Amino acid sequence: MSASAPALSLPQAFFLPAVPGTRAGGTRFCLFHAPAAGAARGGVLYLHPFAEELNNTRRLVARQARAMAAAGFAVLQIDLFGCGDSSGSFEDGRWDDWLDDARLGWQWLATHAGGPMWLWGLRTGALLAAALAAEHRPSADGAEVGLLLWQPVPNGQQALQQFLRLHAASQWLGAGSAATESPAKRLEQGEAVDIAGYTLTPDLARGLQQARLEPPQTPGTRRLIWLETSTQAEPTLSPAAERQIGAWHTAGWAVEARAVAAPAFWQQIGTEEAPDLLAATLAGLTARTIPPPGDKT
Repeated sequence: MSASAPALSLPQAFFLPAVPGTRAGGTRFCLFHAPAAGAARGGVLYLHPFAEELNNTRRLVARQARAMAAAGFAVLQIDLFGCGDSSGSFEDGRWDDWLDDARLGWQWLATHAGGPMWLWGLRTGALLAAALAAEHRPSADGAEVGLLLWQPVPNGQQALQQFLRLHAASQWLGAGSAATESPAKRLEQGEAVDIAGYTLTPDLARGLQQARLEPPQTPGTRRLIWLETSTQAEPTLSPAAERQIGAWHTAGWAVEARAVAAPAFWQQIGTEEAPDLLAATLAGLTARTIPPPGDKT
């Protein structure tokens, strides 16, 4: 570290009690990255992806959180109910529980960070971030919430289908005995299914299926940073992303959307090298202005 670099303390690990009266009690494991001294620029709540994608992305997310803190942002990472080191079992969780946890983290961060507030969602975490943003109303001083979405999934149904494919892959590789019915059919019949070390219940599957990545129809122009990864020589946004981004423009959001060169890091554990993604994220958060609608540069 150079002599001029800001001194950063280690992230603070703690357990945040669940809101009394909510269905999923216990505590939530959190990591708080305090901003560099004298450089407070806002707060960022990170909402993680589904199942094993949480573990696969921890290292890269930690690197980004540290970089955000060095740039002056207060960053809170929270393990949702039944995930990571939080209370509960994955099989006992429901989508509404996770939304409650997102609210819990947001409320805590709002009391420990000043300036603009951001919701940072990765993959299915983007669905939670958008849902929470829809509940936010600009305050009297004009404070608004921004969304930072990494590789967002368009809806929970797609995420569920991708997860269920892991079962088919394990059968093809001979990792288990063939089932008489597909996991999707068994979920419809009210049965829980075991996939890739996780027990998925019908309740959680239904909640995930109903989640949509839609622009909140609330007053005021707000900021969205949409980042996708690509292994192409010249990264470009997917056609599906282009269509969705148009809807956010129409809803009055100021959008910066781009594809960056990086691997599909959520698919494999230990990936840490995505410098373009980290750089684009910081550039977006610290920019005073963002490109006008239609400009993807």
